[in-house]
Amino acid sequence: MREETENTESQQVISVWVRDPRIQKNDFWHAYIDYEICLHTNSVCFNKKTSSVRRRYSEFVWLRQKLQANSMLMVQLPEMPPKNPFFSLNSAQQISERMKGLQKFLEQILQNPLLLSDSCLHLFLQSQLSVSMIQACAAGRTPYSVVQAVQRCGLRRFHSEEDLQKVLSLSCDCDSDSSEFRDSQPRIKDLAINKAESTASLDLMRTSQEETLSCSSGST
Repeated sequence: MREETENTESQQVISVWVRDPRIQKNDFWHAYIDYEICLHTNSVCFNKKTSSVRRRYSEFVWLRQKLQANSMLMVQLPEMPPKNPFFSLNSAQQISERMKGLQKFLEQILQNPLLLSDSCLHLFLQSQLSVSMIQACAAGRTPYSVVQAVQRCGLRRFHSEEDLQKVLSLSCDCDSDSSEFRDSQPRIKDLAINKAESTASLDLMRTSQEETLSCSSGST
């Protein structure tokens, strides 16, 4: 039995890539680079086996600090590529070196069973929540769970109001915060009410017109 367990664990694979750097602009004067994190796994530690999200360097820094704090200093986390005050968005070499360092950092983290149990790591890798919303979700302060946030990531298009209602009843879109989640359902209800009122108004006008025509016919 023990041999079967060991064989199952040895067959589990977690592959992660950091790639596709893109320049994102906050405004005319401020810009930053984010990277795509692609994850593919058959590990039982992950509810979602394939995912793709985008993160910037400062979010990686936050992740390392958070994992270190959550592990109660029981784990020595791997180092990240150091912050470079002279980092240039136009330097392909600097971007490539940073990207490789970030991938190595994640690869080493994902080899640690203790860190794999951290909800913040899963939300960082498999949701597009901001770091503040990751902390809130991991602490249970959001209307959706960690699993729901992970599963809903990437579902941004809805074909009908019914599809949107189904998603809202299960969880919140991974880019929304709790206030947006709470406010969205009343707006949908208002749309439904307005639609019903418009239909009723049209029916009333149609009935009134029919009665007018009927009266006119009777008088002639």
